[in-house]
Amino acid sequence: MGTSHLIEKIIEYFRNKPDVYAEAFATHIMISAICVGIACAVGIPLGIACAKSRRVRLFVTGVFSTLRIVPSLAVLFICMPIFGIGLTPALIALSFLAIPPVLINTTQAFAAIPRPVIETAEAMGMTGGMALTRVKFPLAAPLILAGVKTATVEVIASATLAAYIGAGGLGNIIFTGLGLLRPDLLIIGGASVAALSVVADTLLSKLEKRLVRYRDPGMRPRPSGPGHGYGHGHGNTAKAAGTARAA
Repeated sequence: MGTSHLIEKIIEYFRNKPDVYAEAFATHIMISAICVGIACAVGIPLGIACAKSRRVRLFVTGVFSTLRIVPSLAVLFICMPIFGIGLTPALIALSFLAIPPVLINTTQAFAAIPRPVIETAEAMGMTGGMALTRVKFPLAAPLILAGVKTATVEVIASATLAAYIGAGGLGNIIFTGLGLLRPDLLIIGGASVAALSVVADTLLSKLEKRLVRYRDPGMRPRPSGPGHGYGHGHGNTAKAAGTARAA
């Protein structure tokens, strides 16, 4: 199939089936958004709790780092005999894949907050809730948001496989193209998933800059793994102490 003919087929698809594409695109976004929301609702509070104990932190970080190597398709197939096919097993499986980066980053972020910063907040008369919202969370936010971005991109990519179990989304277009040997459908589906991932990452990066007020300009990404989070590190102690005073 020549390039010009391929472009014509792509244009023809959007001309004849705009509703089909719009439904697949909307379903893909809905699945991804729900799963990332579940991951944040579970991973952030659990990460904060795990950060209080070094032993629990090391255990949880190691376990969830190991779980992340399980292929997305394997998780989906494991859920099928238990929950059947359709949207529900897809949401459960993809949420399971999205929780580890959020949980691990939250745990590492709160565990890395310098003790002098916490003591400064306590000396100023802050309650536990005030210290959490005004000091700890602003300092931990960059690393937490980096985990959310990682989870979002992973879910958007893995949601393509959810079409295998009848959940819909852009995966339907891709698998239809594979079955019919239609390169135009493969390009439409694949390019849409890639574009959605880039847009999501860009929007979350802008949100990070808007929400995070206290950052160290010299921060560098930290390697991921059992002992590290996914993304950015924290600022230095002096800047963190300034955060507590500013609060």
